[in-house]
Formats: sequence, C-alpha cells, structure tokens
Amino acid sequence: MSVVKKLINKHTLSLASNAVMPVVGMVTVSLLARSMSVEDFGDWSFFLITFTLANLTRSGFLQTSLVKFYAGAGKDEAEIVAGSTWFLGFAVTAALGFISLIAFIFYHGHHTTEITIKWFAIIYFSTLPSSVALWILQAEERFDRIFTLQLIWQGCFLLFIITLMILHQATFQVIIYAYFLSVVITSLVSIVTGWAKFTSIRNRSWDCIKQLANFGKFSIGTSVSSYLLRSSDNFIIKFMFINPAFVGIYYLPQRLMEVIEIPLRSFIATAMPAMSSAVNRDDKSHITYILKKYAGILTILLVPVSLASIIFADLIINLLGGHQYLNTNAANIFRIFMCFALLLPVDRFFGITLDMLNKPKINMIKVIIMLVVNVVGDFVGIYFFHSLYAVAIASIFTFLAGVIYGYWILKKYLDFTILGILKMGFTETKALMGTFIVKYKERHI
Repeated sequence: MSVVKKLINKHTLSLASNAVMPVVGMVTVSLLARSMSVEDFGDWSFFLITFTLANLTRSGFLQTSLVKFYAGAGKDEAEIVAGSTWFLGFAVTAALGFISLIAFIFYHGHHTTEITIKWFAIIYFSTLPSSVALWILQAEERFDRIFTLQLIWQGCFLLFIITLMILHQATFQVIIYAYFLSVVITSLVSIVTGWAKFTSIRNRSWDCIKQLANFGKFSIGTSVSSYLLRSSDNFIIKFMFINPAFVGIYYLPQRLMEVIEIPLRSFIATAMPAMSSAVNRDDKSHITYILKKYAGILTILLVPVSLASIIFADLIINLLGGHQYLNTNAANIFRIFMCFALLLPVDRFFGITLDMLNKPKINMIKVIIMLVVNVVGDFVGIYFFHSLYAVAIASIFTFLAGVIYGYWILKKYLDFTILGILKMGFTETKALMGTFIVKYKERHI
C-alpha cells in the first residue's frame, strides 16, 4: 500500500471536507466583493447571514440527534432514524418557509429585501436533501462522500461566480440564481446517489420522531447559544465604544481563530459516530478513551501553533489585514486569543461527550453559563478598563468556566482527569509522529 493511500483515511478526509467550505468560501467572498457593487454585496451579505441563521436552527435541531441515534444502530433502526429525521426536516423547513411566505405577501419595501424574502424559502427547501445527506454521511463516517458533496456545492457556485464575472453580470439577483442552482445540483446528486436516503421517510415512526425532537430541543438551544457566544463580543463592543473601528480591530483576530476551528470540526466529525457507537454498546471505557485521545492530541498540537502565533502575531495580522492594523490592538488581542485556544479542544469535546451521553440539556446549560460569563466579563472589563484587551481577556474566563463545569459534570459519568487527557494526548501524538516518520523512511528506502 502506498504512502498516499495510507494517508487517505477518515481523519484526513474529515479535515479536507471541513477545510473545503471555509477556504473556497473565502475565495468566493473575495471574488464577490471585487465584482459586485458595494450595495449589492451588502444585500448578499444580509441574505447569507439570514440563511445561515435559519440553517443553524435546522441543523442544530436535527444533526446531532441523527448522528447520535443513527451511528451504531442496526440497518432497520437506522432507516427509521433517517426517515424520522426527514419528517422533522420537512416540518422545520415548512414552518420557516411559511413565515417567509407571510413576510413576502405583506412586505412591500426595498426591492432587494423582497428578493431575499422570496428566495429564502425556495433555497431553504432546496438545501434540505443535501443537509440530510451530510448528516447521514457523518453518522456513517463516509467523509469521502462528504468531501465530494461539499466540493460540488462550493465548486459549482465558484464556477458560476467566475462565469458571471467574465460576463459582467454579478448583480445581487443573478448571484441568488447562481446560489440556487448550486444548491439544487448538490441536492439532486445527494438524492440520485442515495446518500440522502430520501425513501426512508416511509419508515418513520412517531416514537423515533419524539425521541429526536426531545433531544433536538436542547441541542438547538446549544447551537443558538454558541452562535451568541461567538458574536456577543462584537455586539457589546459596538454598543459600548463610540469608535466603530474597534469592531473591525477585534473582528480581524477573531477571523484568524477560524483556522483553529478547521481541525476541531474535523476531529469532532470523526469522533461523534465512534462515541455514539460506544454509547449504544454502553462501553464507557471506550467513550473515555475517545474523549482523552482526541481532546489530548488537539491540545498538544495547539501548543506549538499557539507559541508561534504569539511570537509572529504582528506579521500574521499584517498579512491578513494590511499595514493599517499594525499600530492597533489587533496583534495583542490575537495573542490573548491564542492563550485560550488551548482550552478549546477540551471544552468542545466535553460538550460533544455530554451530547453523546444523552445529556444535551446539561450541554446547553454549559454553553449558557459560558455566555453569561462572557457577557458579564465584557461589560465589567469595558466599564473598569475601557479597553478591548478586557473583552479578549474575558474570553479566557469564559472558556475556563466551560471546562470547569464540563469536567465537574462528566466526572459523574466517566473516569478521567485533565492530566490524563494531556498525558494521552502526548502519547498519541508521539505515536502518530513516529508512524509518519516510519512511513517517510519506508518511502525513501
């Protein structure tokens, strides 16, 4: 077996699939910003924000539920879970689509806002098959197919954008058409290939629907609270500071943190199905092993990344934002962010483990506690110190609160320690690096 084939596994494919959307998305946004008028780009941004929030509501309600109850289940039971998810997906999509229809009937104002309202429901319905397919493929650990679907979605849209730029037709309404076509193509592929398991809807059961809905009502609270946690700093800065430039200065290092999110999301995507299967077997020792292994490896790998980012923060900020940010607080804020970045893997995997242990309510409480700590910390820090640094430092206490609460709760169900996570992370990382070195030497013998 060649080195390339050995390197292509569920972990690298998950990393690739999670990296496709942000990387290609950034290229697409950059092209749109250059080809659209300022007004049209603003309207497109508003549409994307609205659609992302709606999509977050649906995925927050159903994605974790499906992965939890689908992974490790028998074939017949998995079909019931998939069919019940389709039923709930239609219900959620129809509810938001109905609200959009009412708004379209009664709203008569800005033309582009009318276009947004009109196309929101159409595109929202069109994304349902591809969304369900992505959730099912995650539960099945088919990250090669996830990568394919995401590449089709983003690749088609990128090609449409380039074509429209060449034809000088990159207006808001035409971009909406291009986005719709990309979504439809992706959903058709997911249905034709059978990845979305559309016909499983006939196997739905009311007991399973109730089970998914009961779990989802807490996971959606977690998703919305997490979104507010990520965005609360910017809202508070805009409210508390007169200078609007402060929002941009703080937002720039925040965008850089998305680089950390890529490996986090990929590790979580591979850990969730394995952890769910272990829960279904009531194998707590394996659940603990997965938690310690994944959180530990990520934490260890982030140590050199954090140190390098702290040392070269000025250079990194200059490359991303330009010279205008060199004499601002952006670089030091980024350094503070990279300090609490070391807490992210443990905090995130504590939350995922709580969900997989069928404790979504506790995970939601954990995120709400973090949100409260963050908001209070922001207001107190700004009131007493009048500095953006205070807002950034408050984030350290936010994630520290999440880790402490998550550890306190999980210790009731699993046998582990924070030191044990770090020790296993070091051992597994050392073994992983050793494997790569051996494979490299074998290749050059």
